[in-house]
Amino acid sequence: MSTITDTSLTPVSFTAGAIEEIQRLMHAPDFDQQQRLRVGVKGGGCSGMTYVLGFDVTTDKDLLFSIEGIPCCIETSHQIYLYGMQIDWQGGLNSRGFTFTNPNASSTCGCGTSFAV
Repeated sequence: MSTITDTSLTPVSFTAGAIEEIQRLMHAPDFDQQQRLRVGVKGGGCSGMTYVLGFDVTTDKDLLFSIEGIPCCIETSHQIYLYGMQIDWQGGLNSRGFTFTNPNASSTCGCGTSFAV
């Protein structure tokens, strides 16, 4: 497990809206303070890979970093797919949830939750 301390080198970034929503979730009464925000990928979805974003415990395969006080982790092998990605929060009536802008994606599905490289 390694840790990035220089915030300019973090593999992903969050918009102000995403940071606000994540911090809101972290302040829930039942939030487990031992967990970090996991950013990752898994196989599946209509374009080949699906984004993973959720709170989880770390493993020895993880790279640890922090953005705006949010403790994050990413499996080291996932960096190649996600490096430079921006995560945003949309709170509108028509589209609500986290969105991903990934410069490494060669194509994405219509809903924006899966991609191909």
